[in-house]
Amino acid sequence: MSEKSTGKGLDVGHINAPLFILTGGFILAFCTTALIDLELLSGLVDAAFGWAARYFGLYWQALLLATFLIGIAICVLPGAKARLGGRETPEFTHFQWGSMIMCTLLAGGGVFWAAGEPMAHFLSPPPLYGVEGKTPAAAFPAMAQSFMHWGFLAWAILGSLTAVMLMHYHYDKGLPLAPRTLLYPIFGRHAIEGPIGWIADAACIVAVVAGTVGPIGFLGLQVAYGLDALFGIPNGFATQAAVIAGLVALYTISAVTGISRGIQFLSRVNVVLAFLLLAFMLIAGPTLFILEAFFGGLATYVANFFPMALFRGEAGLFGDPGWLGWWTVFFWGWFLGYGPLMAMFIARVSRGRSVRAIIIMLSIVAPLVTNFWFSIVGGTGVSFELAAPGAVSTAFEGFNLPAALLAITQNLPLGFLVSVLFLILTTIFVATTGDSMTYVISVAMSEEDRSSTPVRVFWGVAMGAMALILISLGAGGISKLQSFIVVTAVPVSLVLLPSLWDAARIVLALGRERRLAAEAAE
Repeated sequence: MSEKSTGKGLDVGHINAPLFILTGGFILAFCTTALIDLELLSGLVDAAFGWAARYFGLYWQALLLATFLIGIAICVLPGAKARLGGRETPEFTHFQWGSMIMCTLLAGGGVFWAAGEPMAHFLSPPPLYGVEGKTPAAAFPAMAQSFMHWGFLAWAILGSLTAVMLMHYHYDKGLPLAPRTLLYPIFGRHAIEGPIGWIADAACIVAVVAGTVGPIGFLGLQVAYGLDALFGIPNGFATQAAVIAGLVALYTISAVTGISRGIQFLSRVNVVLAFLLLAFMLIAGPTLFILEAFFGGLATYVANFFPMALFRGEAGLFGDPGWLGWWTVFFWGWFLGYGPLMAMFIARVSRGRSVRAIIIMLSIVAPLVTNFWFSIVGGTGVSFELAAPGAVSTAFEGFNLPAALLAITQNLPLGFLVSVLFLILTTIFVATTGDSMTYVISVAMSEEDRSSTPVRVFWGVAMGAMALILISLGAGGISKLQSFIVVTAVPVSLVLLPSLWDAARIVLALGRERRLAAEAAE
């Protein structure tokens, strides 16, 4: 069905004018401040980052854990068999559907973080485990901590409960496919028609723009580094800008052609290339160690699941978060910022799927695939480092993520070719996030659930331009945007809160409807 805005006199053409002004104005102010006084912006962002990590870190940990556990519990309810989206058959095949979903979260970290995070934890183990770094004893905890950050909890917050809510309210009740709808259980029509809705939508859009511009900018820096290392192309602003311009063209064209064409096609290409590269690494790399890293890391992850999920260390309730703030809380803030708009995307591509299928895909299948991905890429790096200390860690020094990846790939057979293909894969990964987020940002501020082409082009180009402005200031501009992601997660995490009880209420209601329908048919 096509969603019509319920706001009166709020839209100019297909654009919600107040929402456009709020989001566009804020992004313009951020970039202008960065250009005028980056030091001032840095101070403001760092102070806000510290405040958010200190006072919201524990809440975010509880929110992600509760979202995952409630989602799993919902799967056993009779109403979980109900199909959502106003269709009795899925719109996309399992492969198409899974490809589009897998290319969301992995885009932000599936390559460089998969290489760098296990290595970081191997060299300097998480405080929960108390093992000595750079030793075999540090390998499984390193993998387990990476699994925690990119596993069950991270994926669940991206659209398990919230996708159920949005699909029910949008396709069954006719409410907007927008973040504001997640507040409907609390504020009713005031969330849909008034300033509460504008603020909620604006906060979620700003968060996802920050979360997407960051990877776009880092891709420019990382691919330029790779081109310099592999081909000797100077790693300067011109190269970085050329990479970003090509990326923007790719994901904007994909977003303009829509979910059924460009977004789906790019996701399929991404998954196929990723599968081929991972299969090669699994066979040509340290196969036995990779399998041990996956199963050993997974066993450590599951055995320590609750201590890891709720780990506070010296932070206590409101202490200095330290390690926690720069790892778990940072990732939770990043993923929370994506939550509402990612749920919109999942709601759009999951029509005809059951509640149970959506939650299992998001909370179980996608995390396990991601964990295996990290085992192949990161486990290979840990194996090389154990065999020859310094093989990866020397390049990784200073937390150089692209250098860590190239150090791993170049130690493999056909290392040069594999390194080039990984750079291509990373570009497509970020493009799949760019096109899906361009699409849902445009939908969130349009009066229909299929936004107009000019709106998609504007947001696609705007995110690329923002990335160019920030990298022109050096890596510091993008780094501050990454820290700012955690700040934007504060209001977004409040928008997600109603999903903890309302998704279960919806599934219980769907179960009653199915039971009554079955009784009436007898």
